[in-house]
Amino acid sequence: MIYKFKSKAGGDVIMLGPTGERVLGLIGKDVTPKGIIEPAQMPAAIQALADAVAADDAARAAAGDDKPDDAAAGSRDAISLRQRAWPLVELMKRALAADEPVTWGV
Repeated sequence: MIYKFKSKAGGDVIMLGPTGERVLGLIGKDVTPKGIIEPAQMPAAIQALADAVAADDAARAAAGDDKPDDAAAGSRDAISLRQRAWPLVELMKRALAADEPVTWGV
């Protein structure tokens, strides 16, 4: 499944199934084909993603996966949660400022 997050406040953010499901789980949303993140929910969602990114960064640093050539050596996922979540975080920040929801699947 592909998740397409949309808001009137910014451009669409597209995530493949596993990444979209992970991000939705991190922000406390049910993994469903359609959904909405209301502006009132966005500060908590942004903070939850920031906390998860910090934990992922720390785990990568502890494992020594913070070097670019580790990806070629077959280490964990070559793309960090920080890189995957950043576009959605930015969309939520813009949507929050514009008091617009973020939806997916609609």
